[in-house]
Amino acid sequence: MYISRKKFFYPISERLRKYLHHYDRETKLPLRYEDLLHHADAYPYFDKKGKDTLWESVVYDQHLQQELKKGLAMIYALLKTDGDVSVMEHVYVSRIDYCTFGNSHPFRVQVMNHLNDNYDYFYVKRADASRVYGLELEHILSPSRINYLADGDTLIEEHIAGIPGDVFIKEYLDRPASNKVRIAKEFVKFNERCFMRLLGDMRAYNYVIDVTPDFEDEQYRVRPIDFDQQSYEGRKRMYLPQFFKENNSMVALVQKLLKPEAIKQYQNEERTLMFRRLRAARYRLKDLIDCMRKDTVSTPEKIAELRTELARHHKSEEFLNCRNMGDLVRLHLKTVITKTSGTGKA
Repeated sequence: MYISRKKFFYPISERLRKYLHHYDRETKLPLRYEDLLHHADAYPYFDKKGKDTLWESVVYDQHLQQELKKGLAMIYALLKTDGDVSVMEHVYVSRIDYCTFGNSHPFRVQVMNHLNDNYDYFYVKRADASRVYGLELEHILSPSRINYLADGDTLIEEHIAGIPGDVFIKEYLDRPASNKVRIAKEFVKFNERCFMRLLGDMRAYNYVIDVTPDFEDEQYRVRPIDFDQQSYEGRKRMYLPQFFKENNSMVALVQKLLKPEAIKQYQNEERTLMFRRLRAARYRLKDLIDCMRKDTVSTPEKIAELRTELARHHKSEEFLNCRNMGDLVRLHLKTVITKTSGTGKA
């Protein structure tokens, strides 16, 4: 399945900026993404098994390194404690990594607590409107909350903990302790969430599996970690994780363990839950979609392709009147949820 290798970066519009300010997503940061680009050296970062992770640990000149680490510690305080600087007394920046893979080239910052050597991460990225819409839709419509900050062309994202999907499939899927039926169920629900809010490119390395021990077994939740492809591609299949070859093992599990009636049940469950989340945050979602309908986050060709495919999927010519991705997200959500809820309100 073809995916755009080089996605356009779309700047945050003035309207979206006002939205971010209103909902406390925007704040003044002590440094920007560009400040981290001036590293003096870099070396490959290998995982515990000696495998190249495609991240590079970067090193800066001493005077610059001290300044950056102080600013990054302040950003961590803004992200975690709304700027309470007392947290900075016992945390320090222990490592800065740079990703050379993909479109966004983010920095990953490791923050260490010197009282107990516990560590945490956050990410510094270029602010892209597509990613911001993706983060907000995840926060509003998914079962998980998202923590991030924006300032100008810089985006700060909290680390989303979990086992990377490709690692989970390779190393955890066939464990004796794994509850494969629950894993299959969660993949169906994840597939449905992505399609309903039109989040694309959920190949196995773009999501994580959060495993929670239960009193008798394990529970699983699939969480996206890459929001670059929010409402960007033109093909409907791009928004359905089941069609990516990297997820074939998960799809095979669903086909083996779940009957069609069970799959339909789990899809309806997720649509109903999303409808309830939508109703609980309907004014915030309306503000966001209103911004998106006035914004540009994809090309005219991709918009035309997607509206044709969604019109065919829903058997509704109303989609052919959509002018942009914001229109398509709004109508798609409304159509799916209306069918599920049995009401005319969505």
